[in-house]
Amino acid sequence: MRKIVAQAEHLPSHDVPLTEIAEIDEDWWFAEGGVPSPRALTDHMAMVQQVDRAYPIILDAEGRLMDGMHRVVQALLAGDTMIKAIRLPRTPEPDFVGVAPEDLPYD
Repeated sequence: MRKIVAQAEHLPSHDVPLTEIAEIDEDWWFAEGGVPSPRALTDHMAMVQQVDRAYPIILDAEGRLMDGMHRVVQALLAGDTMIKAIRLPRTPEPDFVGVAPEDLPYD
C-alpha cells in the first residue's frame, strides 16, 4: 500500500458518490478465508471509528477501491452520500500474485 499511497498523494481528490463504490456490496474483508464472527466485525468497527476521513480513499483507474474501506463504512454509517477519493490514472501492477496474505513480506 505504501507505493499506492505514494502514487496518489499528489493527485487531486474529488467527491465520489458512495453508490459508485461496488465493493460495499462485496465480500471485502472476509473473502480470503476469514470468518465474519462477531469479534472480527467488532475489530473492523473499532477501526471504522478511528479512521480519519480527511484522507481520501484511493480508487484504481477503473474506479475499483484500492484503499479506504473503513472510511467508506464510516461514511455510510454517517448517512453520507459522497466521499473524497483519488483516482489513479493507471492501475499499478501487483507486487505479488498467488501469494497467501500471511506469506507476504510485511515488516
